[in-house]
Amino acid sequence: MRLLFAGTPAAAVPALDALAAGPHELVRIVTRPPAPLGRKRVLTPSPVEARATALGLPVLHAARLDPAAIETLTADEADLGVVVAYGALLKEPLLSAPRLGWVNLHFSLLPRWRGAAPVQHAVIAGDDETGVAVFRLEAGLDTGPVLAMERTAIGALETAGHLLERLAGLGAGVLARTVDDLAAGRAVAAPQEGEPTLAPKLVLEDGRLDWTQPARRVLDRFRGTTPEPGAFTEVGGVRLKVLEAAPARDAAALPPGEVRAEGRRVLAGTGDAPVELVRVQPAGRTPMPADAWLRGTSAPVRLG
Repeated sequence: MRLLFAGTPAAAVPALDALAAGPHELVRIVTRPPAPLGRKRVLTPSPVEARATALGLPVLHAARLDPAAIETLTADEADLGVVVAYGALLKEPLLSAPRLGWVNLHFSLLPRWRGAAPVQHAVIAGDDETGVAVFRLEAGLDTGPVLAMERTAIGALETAGHLLERLAGLGAGVLARTVDDLAAGRAVAAPQEGEPTLAPKLVLEDGRLDWTQPARRVLDRFRGTTPEPGAFTEVGGVRLKVLEAAPARDAAALPPGEVRAEGRRVLAGTGDAPVELVRVQPAGRTPMPADAWLRGTSAPVRLG
């Protein structure tokens, strides 16, 4: 088949590689335009564009699919469109342009966690499992019938970043097999079943840790917002990024937000058991071990 592929971040690259290695022709890659990155704000191609260029595939930049972009993609006369974390909604008439429409690789067990940040929300909510789903794209937000789904457990200490990387690899294989099934005419779509939950894009404030919550909930939010948008707390009104945290084994309870050194361990009180701060980044400084940070403070520390 002739395929269109729309994607932007690193999580979409394994799917692009899997399709490029298969029997189908990738006629065009759609991705968001280069974005300014780093302190010097250097315009940098998306990971999908960088990989597409290395593969010698034609790229179309589109922050939104305006009439000019739709005209270009319609003229490609594709059999199927594939979306993996593109970053913009597809609407008619583009949805109907490919002969077989569009499919979307989504990083959740639909209809749970429809939206832009399914992996982060699954971890924050304390879900024990998640997975990937390939579904037919339609006008609603992640509402189309499912063609394939695969489940996987969420590791007890797994961050959203690590989980997304793992799901990207898992999903690439599921997507490639589904595209082959569509080409062979043996793919069957089934309506989504269950109560939908929504996973909107996270904002900076979503990373704030609430020390009055039980330790598991604190750690779930830390894991779910690592690396983006980043977990944090405040010390005296100044932001402290929490880069690594873990359950504190065999530690006595502490009041919520109270910090105590125990050997080389730095313990922080929660609503029940303490958690261990392993690596932090104070405002305006580089990342450091939590015990080095605590030794450098001149007053009792309370997190809030």
